[in-house]
Amino acid sequence: MKHNIFITRRIPEAGLALLREHTDVHVFPHDRQITKDELLSSIRDSDGLLCLLGDTIDADVIAAAPKLRCISSFAVGYDNIDIQTATKHGITVTNTPGVLTEATADIAFALMIAAARRIVESDAWLRQGHFEGWAPMLFLGLDLHRRTLGIIGAGRIGQALARKAVGAFEMKLLYFGRRRDEDFERRLHARFVDLDTLMRESDVVSLHVPLAQETRHMIGARELALMKREAILVNTARGAVVDETALIAALREHRIFAAGLDVFENEPDIPNELMALPNTVLLPHIGSASIETRDRMAVMAARNLLDVLQGREAEHRVVPHSTP
Repeated sequence: MKHNIFITRRIPEAGLALLREHTDVHVFPHDRQITKDELLSSIRDSDGLLCLLGDTIDADVIAAAPKLRCISSFAVGYDNIDIQTATKHGITVTNTPGVLTEATADIAFALMIAAARRIVESDAWLRQGHFEGWAPMLFLGLDLHRRTLGIIGAGRIGQALARKAVGAFEMKLLYFGRRRDEDFERRLHARFVDLDTLMRESDVVSLHVPLAQETRHMIGARELALMKREAILVNTARGAVVDETALIAALREHRIFAAGLDVFENEPDIPNELMALPNTVLLPHIGSASIETRDRMAVMAARNLLDVLQGREAEHRVVPHSTP
């Protein structure tokens, strides 16, 4: 008898095809985020759950699925899943690390360039019919060449961004994290500093930390006040790492130059005050949204489920208290 799998939203066919070979697959039929009530009623007979980062998998959800053996997150992050409760119920939680490193670093790189050179702002202005020819003071932005990039969280994605920044713009590197990485320092001449030093000295600050108790609102009013007036904040990590209210105030008052954001504190809800600011580049959480990357994520998430259900150790098992 085949295992039952429930998937909270359609994923690329590469992953679905793999699961259909070995399991009975049930996909939430609507192209929107599933509600909690819909999720509770859908997983009662499920052996495996494949969920998205926006799905809250709490104790209520876990209790509603007595046969559940694996929760496979279609993401690197898993702060949406109650890992402790899942572990107590003997449920393995997995994620998709590594596979989206380059794609997410590319988006951080793109946000950095777009914010520095006011790409989105000038594109909108042109489309509105205001362009009447070249002008010497039109949409002046910032050079990135040989500026200082500060990376908060120099893991896979942070270091991938660092490679791109050094290779393309010969940027100087500062980084802050829980521990030093001497190999990273040797390879790219990065300098390990404390958070305050990084915020003060960086021309671009890019966030690459998981969301945890110690990183929630890690960048608040005090940290933003340390930044240069012509500095840029980039966030492709988790929205709640930044105090959004404090960031809006800093941008509105032009205490920093711009922000490039792919994630938001309460997404998909984005404050109107943030949407109205011209010195922002805002993306709908598309850090991993390349065709190749999403296909690899789908296959990895599917294999994680199959490994657990077929009695094998999942390669990408999340261990309680571990960092993605």
